[in-house]
Amino acid sequence: MKDIRIALLDMNNNQINQGFKNIKEISEAFRQSSTGENVSIKTFDVRFKNEIPDIEDFDIFISSGGPGNPHREGFEWEDQFSAFLDAVFQNNKISPEKKYLFLICHSFQLASIHWQLGNICKRKSYSFGVMPVHKSEEGEEEFLFKNLPDPFYAVDSRAYQFIEPDHERFESLGMKITAIEKFRPHIDLERAVMAVRFSEEIFGTQFHPEANPEGMIENLKDEKNKLAMIENFGMKKYLETIDRIDDEDKITLTQSQILPRFLDFAKKNIINRTNVLI
Repeated sequence: MKDIRIALLDMNNNQINQGFKNIKEISEAFRQSSTGENVSIKTFDVRFKNEIPDIEDFDIFISSGGPGNPHREGFEWEDQFSAFLDAVFQNNKISPEKKYLFLICHSFQLASIHWQLGNICKRKSYSFGVMPVHKSEEGEEEFLFKNLPDPFYAVDSRAYQFIEPDHERFESLGMKITAIEKFRPHIDLERAVMAVRFSEEIFGTQFHPEANPEGMIENLKDEKNKLAMIENFGMKKYLETIDRIDDEDKITLTQSQILPRFLDFAKKNIINRTNVLI
């Protein structure tokens, strides 16, 4: 029986977070459905306890969202996380034993800053809500988005944004923008990057693919989130969103597709690699 070892990187800095709970639930569902493999899951508290996984000990990594400034502030964990990103990226260039990494929200911003992909800056106001996400041309070919419409819907929760991508840098590193923010012609703002294919094995999203309706409703009990949603959409749209939050074609669909497809893709390749080595 093949061992598949998953490391979950908690980037919430000791703050209780609905998203990380969802990540653990999706990982546990994957573990239970993998009847032919021995799947283990271990959690690392990166920012509060300076815990970081050794990439040799794991096959799959999911790094969560989290609060605060994604730019360096002089903490010990920042160097550790940068070294972790480089280790995964370099390992996959030279080793047949590929490592699979999914980066969400804060982790996505950290990686985009680390690889110098564009301008990661503070938004004029906090963004929270169920947002339409548009596929780029490369995103139309992205297998993680295969069963999602264009646009698809996802939970957005961020004080920062990734704008002004350096396309030459993307090309030199072999990275691709796969999704962007909704186009709003009446607002003179550049559309933010919402997802990047960093490599065949590494993917990241600005939005929260792990989110479910229950978690969204729980998050709206936080007055900051509720006010941000009303500010972004207006009261009428806010009430409409609450009414449609559990529609099967919106965040429920997104949650059922992206992370589960990533985990299945990683598992298939890990198993195939093992079979070749045998």
